[in-house]
Amino acid sequence: MSEQTSILMYIKNMLADLIYINGIIATELIKVTENTATIRRGEEFLEKTSCLEEHLELNKSIIEIVKKYQRKPSDIAGLEKHIIKHQ
Repeated sequence: MSEQTSILMYIKNMLADLIYINGIIATELIKVTENTATIRRGEEFLEKTSCLEEHLELNKSIIEIVKKYQRKPSDIAGLEKHIIKHQ
């Protein structure tokens, strides 16, 4: 493998890792927002709004983006299970 190819593979893998980390950050921030709203306004507030359904859709979109750029499906299995379990 040429040096340029090695560098490109390194960058590709690094970007996949960064996308994964950003996916974790994004989904956890959504959960922090839900928890803050619950603390501030009570659980009834979240149950009356469409936020939970919207957050679930956002989380699913984030998971799909992360899946697109990971090296193998098992790279994301734990994250997907964790995020969906939060719902």
